[in-house]
Amino acid sequence: MRHVYPFSAIVGQDEMKAALLAAAVDPTIGGVLILGERGTGKSTAVRALAALLPAISVVTGCRFGCDPTANGSRCDECHARIAGGERLTRRPAAIPVVDLPLGATEDRVVGALDLERALSRGERAFEPGLLARAHRGFLYVDEVNLLEDHLVDLLLDVAATGENVVERDGLSLRHPARFVLVGSGNPEEGELRPQLLDRFGLAVTVGTPTNLAERVEIVRRRDEYDRDAAAFAQRWTRVEASLRRRIQRARALVTRVEVPDAVMEKAAELCARLQTDGLRGELTLLRVMRALAALDAVTVVTTDHLWRVATMALGHRLRRDPLDETRATARVDRAVAEMQRA
Repeated sequence: MRHVYPFSAIVGQDEMKAALLAAAVDPTIGGVLILGERGTGKSTAVRALAALLPAISVVTGCRFGCDPTANGSRCDECHARIAGGERLTRRPAAIPVVDLPLGATEDRVVGALDLERALSRGERAFEPGLLARAHRGFLYVDEVNLLEDHLVDLLLDVAATGENVVERDGLSLRHPARFVLVGSGNPEEGELRPQLLDRFGLAVTVGTPTNLAERVEIVRRRDEYDRDAAAFAQRWTRVEASLRRRIQRARALVTRVEVPDAVMEKAAELCARLQTDGLRGELTLLRVMRALAALDAVTVVTTDHLWRVATMALGHRLRRDPLDETRATARVDRAVAEMQRA
């Protein structure tokens, strides 16, 4: 058994870790985009977080990982089982982390006719795709900025509806497909389509640490993990267990967190100053502030939460000004500083 690198053992990259934790507490935030050079811990952090999260309950025998408590959001097969008088049971399952390769075909992503059963038994059956496997977990797309357009369109449709509808090869089937979309990439290799960029709730930029002590600690820990992953993971068991409990408490608390009108007005003022399009910025700020407050174990959001999440929630939503070469994140930081001084 290969032990996943512990989330708590990741050195630095605080903004990336905060964004992933917030998305884990409230998946409706809309996913996380992580931009930066190779070798900065992007994929390591995603897999480490999934391994950290508690198991979920799924319907026994369901190929799509349906939630036993979600009466209105089940696959066609579960609905047919209920209609036939079967009582659905449940079993525990690990939260899935599914990689979507750049070269994946549409059939592999959405699912298609099961050729083996069709040829051997003459049955017309559906073979679930990556979207089915990712339901209630994480769909990770490395180099998301290089993803082919037809797959981008497909992801946008599913992200908007939370459902995958398949009409092909004489098959007609639908199943829930709700997942936290995590994308990573190097912006120097290509830009994301604006439609997909807007779908990510949070976006963070990671870089190679410049602090000497931090660089040495990263290399030391990684070397220890590579030499004996089991022993390294064991040393972090207590810290990981503490973080797992913190996430569980935050998930239970987040629906009770209040956002005062004064804080929401500040969030709207910030979006207006930055001239963000639409109201998705405010909605994302609302959700991520709640998640962050829940992680802090408090039930009332403060302006401090707003300032902490502003850059990751708004930096990728700003219009480009060809006459202003200032980075988007710097523009957000500047607007925050001006509001704090006011």
